[in-house]
Order: sequence, then C-alpha cells, then structure tokens
Amino acid sequence: MITELHLEDPYLRTAPGRVIEVGDNWVRIDPTLFYATGGGQPGDTGHLSWEGGAAIVENCEKGEGGPILRLGEGALPAIGQDVVQTIDWDRRWAHMRMHTALHLLSVVIPLPVTGGSISTGKGRLDFDMPAPPEDKAAISAALDDLVRRDLAVTTEWVDETALDADPGLVKTLRVQPPRGAGRIRLVRIGTEREQIDLQPCGGTHVSRTGEIGRLRLGKVEKKGGQNRRVYLHLDA
Repeated sequence: MITELHLEDPYLRTAPGRVIEVGDNWVRIDPTLFYATGGGQPGDTGHLSWEGGAAIVENCEKGEGGPILRLGEGALPAIGQDVVQTIDWDRRWAHMRMHTALHLLSVVIPLPVTGGSISTGKGRLDFDMPAPPEDKAAISAALDDLVRRDLAVTTEWVDETALDADPGLVKTLRVQPPRGAGRIRLVRIGTEREQIDLQPCGGTHVSRTGEIGRLRLGKVEKKGGQNRRVYLHLDA
C-alpha cells in the first residue's frame, strides 16, 4: 500500500519519494505527497525533479494500485528513481481552507448533504433542503463565529465498524466512505469534550478554523424538488 503523506501532514510542501510504476505520461510514487481527486476536492498539481530530469504534475488521480500522478509532456523518471516531489502550495492551501469551511457549513446547516465541490476560491454543498434558508445573515454570522473561535481541527483513525455503530457520522446521502481497508479517517472540529463536528473525510484541512480566514456566503440555488446548492467564497 502506498503511503499518502497528506493524510498525516497536509502542510508538507515537498518530500522525497521513489518511482514504483511508470505508464504513458504517468507515474506512481511511494510515499506520495500529492492528494488524489476525491470527495469533491481536486487533485494536487506541482512538479517532480530527479537527477538529470524534471516533470510537471498536471493532476493526481485515484487508482487501484494507489494514487497516479499525471505528468505533462516530456521526460519520465525510471522505475526505482529517487525523486523530489513539490506541490503547488498556494492551491493546496486554498483547498485546505475551503474544505474545512465546508465542514463548518454542514454544521450551521444541519441537513443531509447530497453533493459538494471545492475550488481555490469557492466551494459549495448541496443539501436535502426543500425550502431555501429563511435567514442567510444568521448562517453567515454562525460561520464567522466558528472561524473566530479558532477551533482545533484534528484527525483520528477508527475501525470501520465504528460507522455501523454510529451511522450518523456520515452526513452525505449519496456517497459513503470507502470500506475494505479496515479503518476510517475521522476529522474532528473542536475538542472531544466540546465537539463541533466529527465526520469521515480523507481530504486536506487546516489545523485550526482561524486559518480559514474571511468567508462570504454566496447564492443559494434550487437543484430539483428537494435540493438546494449553497455556495461559499474565500475572501482573500
């Protein structure tokens, strides 16, 4: 199994690795620094360098054998080659802030989530929400309060049977956490005693809500009879 470094330290910007598989303009590296597209969060971009060569990483995708780094045109490293991995940090940092902000949005709008998407400047969640929210100002104020409180954001691994014991941990209606590995990664906001949120998530997050910065609640769109799409923006 390939080690995915972002699961334990999303703040790593560069790391060594070794090429374990090479394909047509793609490679697998262990350990992998890059986040693979999933959960509404785009894959990381960046570059690789090795003795005598370099390559642009255009995307990172999930694969049966582990994350796949899609490379731009040019040279490919050989199997067994030691490389230095560097991510596009500004892009990763924006994704971390927005992903954590969307967890907060799921707290202040306590309804089942039917979808979501993340980009560098904005994100959105789709809710099972037959009627639009009556007070957007109250939602904005609640989000601002959770950011201002600078709550800790931590992760822990539990046996996947924990989801059977507490199915309410999963907020998404249409997407379930992957099973079969034996354990599930949980993201907690707040302390165990004063918990604001706890849910399965494999994405990258900031370590404290204060790092999210200023948020702006965007438009609310109707998406079918039961769904509303709520946008959230990062203001600088």
